[in-house]
Amino acid sequence: MKKKPILVLVAALTFLAACAPATPVEPTPDVNVIRTSAASTVVAELTLTAAFFTPTTQPLPTETPTLDPALIPATETPISLVTLDPTTAALTPDALCDDYSFDLTTLDVTVPDGTPMTPGQDFTKTWKIKNTGICTWDTNYKAIFSYSAPPNERMNAQPLPLTTLVAPGQEVDVSVQFKAPTTPGEYKGYWQMVNSKGIPFGTKDFILVVIIVVQ
Repeated sequence: MKKKPILVLVAALTFLAACAPATPVEPTPDVNVIRTSAASTVVAELTLTAAFFTPTTQPLPTETPTLDPALIPATETPISLVTLDPTTAALTPDALCDDYSFDLTTLDVTVPDGTPMTPGQDFTKTWKIKNTGICTWDTNYKAIFSYSAPPNERMNAQPLPLTTLVAPGQEVDVSVQFKAPTTPGEYKGYWQMVNSKGIPFGTKDFILVVIIVVQ
């Protein structure tokens, strides 16, 4: 009579064993965990890619490059030139002792400004000027061409040297021979004095002018 409960228990265990699945059931994966892992992997890969392509900043040189002296151009020293610009007298001991002026009412001894000339006509222009310097002028003093309008039109000028000594305070006639141009028009020539050493003197306020009109 005691074997019957045992048989019932064995039959129940056998039935449960037959109904159980052959393989163990795996737990369902958590979707949120999978997404988080995938996102972490992508971020890690992007970080590595950016690090690979980011250029490395090179340090700036701290030393100043040394230049080869042979490649450095030499500094040019300006050369002083003697100029006949009537606005500036040559500042030399010889020029400082020479100066002149004139009276406008007596300046033009011959050929007043605007005198009509025929083409190619020869004429002599004479100015009366005064020695206002401290040096005596000798016969090597004369008038010298400065500039003209039209430019470089000297009208075949031939300056005439002085014929006598001129002491400070004395007046003298200074002359230049000209030939009128062959083309009609107005011509202006500007002149100044030069001493025996070829140094021009005088100021821009006392320029000797010749003006003719070729007709």
